[in-house]
Amino acid sequence: MTNEVRSALSYGSWHVDTIADPRTAVERIGESRVDAVIIDMQVGSSGGMAIVRAIRQATDQAERPRLVLLLDRAADVFLARRAGADAWVLKPFDAPELRTAVAMAPIGVGAEEE
Repeated sequence: MTNEVRSALSYGSWHVDTIADPRTAVERIGESRVDAVIIDMQVGSSGGMAIVRAIRQATDQAERPRLVLLLDRAADVFLARRAGADAWVLKPFDAPELRTAVAMAPIGVGAEEE
């Protein structure tokens, strides 16, 4: 999944940094300027919902990055909304879908597949 995200965002001016440990990611996001965070719903020891919530708690709303969840199924859209994600895409996704979500698209990218 990391390679697919990196490939999709290699077009344009995005710099992609990969952080495998959710705790480290939340700390780093709180310490530096990040425009968007792409989080897989199924991530390591902590789920994507928990990571979204942790980032929302650790950052001021004015400085909060765009939080994009990668979902496994359309039913997960409910969970993405509940967690407070700004956007989401359903896997498998294509590069334009992900770029649109990262580029501040209206909430619910991919939601039409519900």
